[in-house]
Amino acid sequence: MGGRWRAASHLLARVASSTLQPRFFSVVSSRPLPPPPTPPRLSIFADSILARPLSAVAARAAYFDGDELGPRLQDPGRPCLPPPPIKEADESENIPIKSYFLSTSIDLKSLQAENLGNVLPPTSRSSNYVALKYSALPSDIRGHGSKERASHCRYMVVSQYGSVILFNIEDQEIETYLKIVRRHASGLLPQTWKDDYAVKEQPLLDGDMEGGPDYIVLKALDTDGIRIIGSVLGQSIALDYFVSQIDGMVEEFAYINRKMQTTGTFTMDRKKLLQLVGKANSNLADVIIKVGLFERSEIAWREAKYAQIYEYLREEYEVTQRFGNLNFKLKFVEHNIHFLQEVIQNNRSNLLEWCIIFLLSIENVISLYEILKDSTQAPL
Repeated sequence: MGGRWRAASHLLARVASSTLQPRFFSVVSSRPLPPPPTPPRLSIFADSILARPLSAVAARAAYFDGDELGPRLQDPGRPCLPPPPIKEADESENIPIKSYFLSTSIDLKSLQAENLGNVLPPTSRSSNYVALKYSALPSDIRGHGSKERASHCRYMVVSQYGSVILFNIEDQEIETYLKIVRRHASGLLPQTWKDDYAVKEQPLLDGDMEGGPDYIVLKALDTDGIRIIGSVLGQSIALDYFVSQIDGMVEEFAYINRKMQTTGTFTMDRKKLLQLVGKANSNLADVIIKVGLFERSEIAWREAKYAQIYEYLREEYEVTQRFGNLNFKLKFVEHNIHFLQEVIQNNRSNLLEWCIIFLLSIENVISLYEILKDSTQAPL
């Protein structure tokens, strides 16, 4: 009986061990063994986690979505970070700017006295221009309760040397504002020089400013910005006028030189030449002294953002390069003036010499006549 129980217990142990441990066969079958079953994949994301280092897994697991079952890992088909909220379009306001050069001089004192209620208080010691602010747009246009900005107002920057810069003024209103300035101007030009520019306000702009073709983008346009822009644009439009004047002189001297090359003579009047000398010197003095082309703006000196606008506009309008070209043309005019002065002086010297020769000849003729007369009247 005991032997039967031992045999039964031994058989049960063999059966249990065969179910728990893999069985090995020594006989090799001719049929290939089937591939081992692939373990079920938990998810694509789980595989990517297993293939990554621990730091990447921790960083990836930090982003989750919440649903009714609680937080879960982000689906790998979607971006790691939730998409940023869609921003509304950055509303920008376009402020047109028109530059005019009317005359060679404007009386700023009388202009301020007549428009005292519109004069903006100065923020620098510069006295060669004045800024005026005119009626703002109605509140129903700009919105009730909104803060007044420069784009809601009309501005005018008037320079002593004859430039007028208009901000946010419609085309049909321009002549009205120019008449205000003409009443205090002297030396009105037969032709008005003009140019167009623009400022775009973008409150969501990353930096203080950005440049563009014929416009500049600012976060906000304030009165100091208007003064900076007005001063540079005023210098630029004035420089256009003075360059045209010097170009006319260069063309005139080029014509004289071509005529001298053909005929070999010079017939310009000395008075005409002196007028050209005075015109060249006065233009150079106006550019340097009146326009103040090389005077540093005090507003730009105080704050970096205005200095950036100032330098950008001067670079955009090539103020320094254009003055260099103007100076080169003036040197050409000066060289021709010196040459023609020498020619005129030599012509005068030659004329004086011929006059002296003529007088001496007359004197000799008179002396000879007296000698012959005395000889005929002498007694034999």
